[in-house]
Amino acid sequence: MGAYSPSAIINKNLEKKIIKKIIEPTLLYFKKKGHPYKGILYAGLMIIKNEPFLIEYNVRMGDPECQTILTRLKTDFLEIINATLTNKLSSLNVKWRKQKSICIVVCANGYPGKYKKNDEIKKLKNLNLKKNNFIFHAGTYIKDNKIFSNGGRVFNALSVSNKLLNARVQALNLIKRIGWKKGFYRNDIGWRTINKKK
Repeated sequence: MGAYSPSAIINKNLEKKIIKKIIEPTLLYFKKKGHPYKGILYAGLMIIKNEPFLIEYNVRMGDPECQTILTRLKTDFLEIINATLTNKLSSLNVKWRKQKSICIVVCANGYPGKYKKNDEIKKLKNLNLKKNNFIFHAGTYIKDNKIFSNGGRVFNALSVSNKLLNARVQALNLIKRIGWKKGFYRNDIGWRTINKKK
């Protein structure tokens, strides 16, 4: 239903644990079996008392997680892919923007149960976006130059700012400006982290 980046709970100690306990053994196993892995390895983790536990792996980026991460990426993503394919990733200096990003998913009413499709989202097509604001289409289609819903997760509103609170306010404002009455979203994405910093 939403995500923000960077993670508030990550620190250098925890990052080392994740790499040593989870990522490295997985990659070494693939290599040992004669199938060295190249590509996206998305680790879904549970963190308990600063200890990482693996819930699942995906070999793709998850959204909205990838949307919050990629909007902070300074290095050209194509460069990273090319360096991976040509075994030059270790020589690439991947750079990140220091800003925070937050993504809020707008779903069709009734999701994840029964929900209606084919509802027009009138204000989405002509929405003027600032440089740091984005709309990602998840379950939409265009017909007769109009945008309609076509899934449970319909679109994602994302904003990037120097402060997570500002990014959150802007993302929520985007959703309010669209004003789609047939959808819903969570108001609390990132709120726990924002409250801790107050």
